[in-house]
Amino acid sequence: MNSIIKQIAWFVAVGCAAAATHWLAVVILVSINNLAPLGANFIGWLVAFCVSFTGHYFLTFRQHATSVARAALRFFGVSALGFAVNELAYAWLLHHTTLPYDLLLALILMAIAVMTFVLGRYWAFRRST
Repeated sequence: MNSIIKQIAWFVAVGCAAAATHWLAVVILVSINNLAPLGANFIGWLVAFCVSFTGHYFLTFRQHATSVARAALRFFGVSALGFAVNELAYAWLLHHTTLPYDLLLALILMAIAVMTFVLGRYWAFRRST
């Protein structure tokens, strides 16, 4: 299998696991703990970051062989940027549409995935030269 195809397949698998973790954490926090969706979204992101980083470091971008510490710092920056875009879009959509919070979050998580792949592949997990 072509290297980039394999990498994209791993990215999708890890990303789906992280997005499902994020989405499920938000739904649980909103429905069981009565937390506001935006606050729950922050907690969901932190939990999903752990799933995402671990999967991408050991599976998706394993051939880049950068140190765990360097990759974690860089990927945290990528993830934080994605979360900032996520939170801004989520807040705006929650106030300007009538779509349910869980559907909005699912749509936003899918949209952020492309940015995360590009920045992960070409910066966060790239070995320093």
